[in-house]
Amino acid sequence: MKLVNAELLKIRTTPTWWIFGLILLPLYAASILLNWGSSVAITTAETGGDVPANQAEQIQAAGETVNVAANLYTSGQFMGVLMVLLLGAILVTNEFFHQTATTTFLVTPRRESVVLAKYAAAALLALVFWLVLTVLNLIFAPLILHSLDLGPQLGDPAVWRAIGLNGLAFGLWAVLGVGAGVLIRSQIAATVVLTAVYVVGSQAVGIIFFLLSEYVADWFSKLQVIFPTAASQLMISGTDLPGSPPRWVGAAVLIGYAVVMGLIGTAIIKRRDVS
Repeated sequence: MKLVNAELLKIRTTPTWWIFGLILLPLYAASILLNWGSSVAITTAETGGDVPANQAEQIQAAGETVNVAANLYTSGQFMGVLMVLLLGAILVTNEFFHQTATTTFLVTPRRESVVLAKYAAAALLALVFWLVLTVLNLIFAPLILHSLDLGPQLGDPAVWRAIGLNGLAFGLWAVLGVGAGVLIRSQIAATVVLTAVYVVGSQAVGIIFFLLSEYVADWFSKLQVIFPTAASQLMISGTDLPGSPPRWVGAAVLIGYAVVMGLIGTAIIKRRDVS
């Protein structure tokens, strides 16, 4: 616990955490407004005419009250997990940027203990970000749902399950960030590469799998879950959606990535020269 507190102190004594928090607030505002617009569109969408049967089924499912509510109550996930991903990486890259890694490992020779403390600290920070966003969503989502004549939906267990799984996603992305920070020791390089891979990669993967499902085979759309952002998006749906794997698959994929990155990060730190 002392090591975890030490890692949290390293973040609290730098402006990094509140800078990320300030960046996240306008991004959250954009996210809740975007979700509001998409909720209006999906609840008023017409599924007749030339809309293919499979797409009509997906639109109808997404327009179900529980899925609209789950989407609103988890607003801010996309950019929120990016922030905790970068914070996780910075927990590691800060050591090399400020040349404190050698001192850290001299004080605590068991390097795996230090790495585990970084994972735990990153997960705790991620849960703080998730909690702040959840509180904001609990304030604004009921207002939006009221404007759609749907009611707050807080009595539906599926909504709370989506909120809880969103918290799990935040924690797992933080672990991924620590593992990535071990692989990319440069703070600037880690920030640029992770942001580019996360934002651009997410869009590229979505386009690629859409084209594959349209022109090759429908089942390709289900494989999109192997990409972490798609996995975490799947986790927060209110119900299982047509044409998509069950929500537990998204959780399993993200947990798998976190475990693999955690093991790789620990193994590298134990063997790498940090002088």
